[in-house]
Amino acid sequence: MISLRLSNDMEQKLNRVSKLEKTSKSEIIKKALLMYFEKFTNSQSPYELGKDLFGRNGSGNENLSRDYKKILKGKLREKHTR
Repeated sequence: MISLRLSNDMEQKLNRVSKLEKTSKSEIIKKALLMYFEKFTNSQSPYELGKDLFGRNGSGNENLSRDYKKILKGKLREKHTR
């Protein structure tokens, strides 16, 4: 069992919704907690949220950040062997 302290404003809103929905305050709080838990477990990382936007306007070469040293060495060799 859990005890919960609410501000007067929240308690009034809870009472109003309870009467309108014709359900107990406990049921409303349980539903609200379930919604919160769903949101919490389904939350995505910042990377996952923007994954489709990263590199969208780039060169199209997906390995630049991983192979930048190799690419840079190749370009420098190419420039100095002319």
